[in-house]
Amino acid sequence: MRDESLFHTTAMARLVEHKRNRPYVVKVGGEDAYICGCGLSGKKPFCDGTHKKTLDEKDQLYIYDEKGNRVGITSFYDNE
Repeated sequence: MRDESLFHTTAMARLVEHKRNRPYVVKVGGEDAYICGCGLSGKKPFCDGTHKKTLDEKDQLYIYDEKGNRVGITSFYDNE
């Protein structure tokens, strides 16, 4: 019998910067489907309106927690 615990891995955390604060509109069967563009929707891939929280972000970078609270952060990378 093999040890199944050897096959379990832990996921690595990854930050992805989403710059879009509105959904993508896609035609599906003649109807509009709204696809999440901000990365915060609880109904992914569909938009649930959560992007409205991001409208005042301007150039500040934020992290959002599971409850929708946000914290301003500084980028770890200076790509400019």
